[in-house]
Amino acid sequence: MELATTLTSQTVRNAVREVGINPNYWYPVAWASQLETGQILPVIIWQQAIAIYRDSNNQLHALEDVCPHKGVALHKGIVQGDRLACRYHGWEFDGTGQCVGIPYLPPQQKLPCAQVRSYPVQEKYNLIWIFPGNKELAAIAQPLEISEFANPDWFVVPITGHMQAHFSICNENSMDVFHGFLHQNLQGWFNPVLKSLRETENTVCAEYDVSYKGHMAKFLGLSDRAEQVTTRTISVQYRYPHYYSCLEGISTLYLMRLPVGLTESRSFAFFFFKVRLPKWFRKLFDPILQTLLRRFVFMKFLSQDIEMMNSEQQNYLANPQRRYVEINPAIIAVQRLIVRQYEQAS
Repeated sequence: MELATTLTSQTVRNAVREVGINPNYWYPVAWASQLETGQILPVIIWQQAIAIYRDSNNQLHALEDVCPHKGVALHKGIVQGDRLACRYHGWEFDGTGQCVGIPYLPPQQKLPCAQVRSYPVQEKYNLIWIFPGNKELAAIAQPLEISEFANPDWFVVPITGHMQAHFSICNENSMDVFHGFLHQNLQGWFNPVLKSLRETENTVCAEYDVSYKGHMAKFLGLSDRAEQVTTRTISVQYRYPHYYSCLEGISTLYLMRLPVGLTESRSFAFFFFKVRLPKWFRKLFDPILQTLLRRFVFMKFLSQDIEMMNSEQQNYLANPQRRYVEINPAIIAVQRLIVRQYEQAS
């Protein structure tokens, strides 16, 4: 459905700051390279504590992070073969969450009926994904496709973000191209114009015309000279619960959201862009270039955004009844979608 692009005053729905997630999607929880064989990693998806472990066969398993015996966190335990043993008494659980061993019981004695919830888990794009909803839907709702990931023509910089804010605040920030004013000291974009806006059951798609200049614009191939102003179209798509944006074939961004709780969110992002450097140079220096761009470019942008998102959350908590005014219809559409997805899952 096409929506009007006129910037008119609308009241923000404060209820969006309290809603939960639709769990019937895949959510990223960690970089796969962070979890080695025999290790356990605690994560949280919307107030659900989960222990992920990689067994001796390098297979991933995800269990509710609580032992049904004494309530001890399972991530404090030990990986033994394909099992996770609770640190307290050594009760062992397999990948389905079933208790399959208690070290101080004789072999012939029947085990108690003790089980923890297990979650569908998979590794893709060097990310660990968990499906916290209905297991029967996990195979249907696969993680989003990232076609650039295995394409050598694209250079990628992975970025992790941690915000002390509700995921709706973070999602609005990702859709809001008008906040280029915040990044003006970093040679960000300026003069944005909302060209088109479309909404479906689970997506919001917006197109903006934005202008660029400076050395970063030249590096990205947006212009031939740093002092030259160039205007390009950026497409931003909120494909619940994650984001995709594209700058006319020059760069793409995949931003995967992890809602942790009412006032905490994380993100895992891939910035893909084409740099005009010889392939032999990239082969030798890609890791160094990734580190430099992450630290001195992308994290500077992200740090400014995080400061604003955290401030927005703090002021909401101080006065949840305060009314706010929004003029970007794309933000209002994102809010509708977040509430709608939550209500569908309730």
